[in-house]
Amino acid sequence: MNEEIIQIKQPFQRHGWIMMQTWEHLLFLHWAVPPKVLRSLIPQELEIDTYQGMAWLGIIPFLMSGVRLRRLPMIPFTSTFPEINVRTYVKAKQKSGVYFLSLDASNPLITAIAKQWYRLPYFQASMRFAKQAHSIEFDSGRREKHSPPVQFSGTYEPVGNAFASDKETIEHWLTERYTLFCQCDHSKRLYYADVYHEPWALQKAIVQLRENTMTKRLSIPLEPQPDLAFYARGVQSYVWPITRLY
Repeated sequence: MNEEIIQIKQPFQRHGWIMMQTWEHLLFLHWAVPPKVLRSLIPQELEIDTYQGMAWLGIIPFLMSGVRLRRLPMIPFTSTFPEINVRTYVKAKQKSGVYFLSLDASNPLITAIAKQWYRLPYFQASMRFAKQAHSIEFDSGRREKHSPPVQFSGTYEPVGNAFASDKETIEHWLTERYTLFCQCDHSKRLYYADVYHEPWALQKAIVQLRENTMTKRLSIPLEPQPDLAFYARGVQSYVWPITRLY
């Protein structure tokens, strides 16, 4: 069993998670980037995690469903909605995890809750998720006054058999992450939260990107096509409260 999962399962058994979510039809798009490109966007207390000397930037569109707080029914008006996040990978205090540069969602209630409780950079966006016979179409558009639009549009489909990633592979390094780091906009304090889910069952993905300006405002240039693309049917995830890091 993965060491990361063992570490998370122990508090999972001892203490209570506070939120459950189901993530479905995920597309893991990743680009290798020099660490210096990301350094100004990441708090100095966090070390940029690298794989063979390169940092990695991920863009992950997916469908969220089944959001509920522990011991409570599903949160009203949050049954199912699309989301897309932009993330990279960091380390701190012997923990490795995810640092989100942006998260766009079509649900205003979840956007407000996540910004307040988890200090995450959520944005409201107009989105369309359409599952076809063998493929998925995903469109997202964020518009704010005095800023250029942030848009993503593409089609993806899984190919081949599902597989569990081997520990030393890049796909394992990118996807098997069980901690998120975040920073409060006002106090600049750093926090982390643990997440638990079963290991990903991945498939290779065929992707057609029509538009992608998710990193334009961040001044991160990306090639038109990703270096890696994987699909996952989905997992049920459990999220812990945030804890002060520094």
